[in-house]
Amino acid sequence: MFLPETATFCITLLVYGAILLLLIYYVLTLADLECDYLNAQECCRRLNFWVIPKFGSHALLCILLLIGGHWIMFLLNLPMVMWLYYELHRQRRDSLGVYDPVDIHSRGLLRVHLRNCMVYLGYYFVMFFVGLYCLISSLIKGDPIKRYEDDEIVTDF
Repeated sequence: MFLPETATFCITLLVYGAILLLLIYYVLTLADLECDYLNAQECCRRLNFWVIPKFGSHALLCILLLIGGHWIMFLLNLPMVMWLYYELHRQRRDSLGVYDPVDIHSRGLLRVHLRNCMVYLGYYFVMFFVGLYCLISSLIKGDPIKRYEDDEIVTDF
């Protein structure tokens, strides 16, 4: 074991929470672009800044889960890492990033990006609560205070 289970799942929850906040920022920024509060160049610059940190944090989380031996959590996170990697590398050579100001309006990708953000939000909300369940179950696993004396009654659940 690389880290104790509780520390691993605390880090997992922190990463999920940070990515959830980042995705809310994505949705708000794309909504501002849709309502013409932002121009496409500024919006795409803001969003492209966070693409690699989002991928990197999720990839590090997968590595942490793999080293920690949490295979089910690792397998639940692996498809998202593979999709983020695919999304990062499928962009054209002449584009400015995953969010390109020319393509976002000319090819109608604004709705696609908003839909993807909503799907990501759903995935990360579910995974946040799965991680919270794993954290709680690792915290209550066993009896942290050994109370096995002769005159004390211990009930096992």
